[in-house]
Amino acid sequence: MRRTQEGSVLATAAWVTYMLRCSDGTLYTGVTNDLEKRVKTHNDGKGAKYTRSRLPVTPVYMEAHPNRSAAQKAEAALKKLTRAQKLKKVES
Repeated sequence: MRRTQEGSVLATAAWVTYMLRCSDGTLYTGVTNDLEKRVKTHNDGKGAKYTRSRLPVTPVYMEAHPNRSAAQKAEAALKKLTRAQKLKKVES
């Protein structure tokens, strides 16, 4: 999995920006402070409306941030990328 610029493991980060691959191949982007719980919520059909009809979802990209504000700014930047640019991030 991806590490922060400081080299710390994602599990120690307070907030995470993430991308999920949905069952139809689309990508969903969000933020959370508990990725494991959030993915479970999505897969239980109680997450975002977008993912409910595209289950199951699989986490494919994570990026750690020190606080919610930084995570939300990164989420906004990710959402502006083209699908090709997002897939490059997933592959790296």
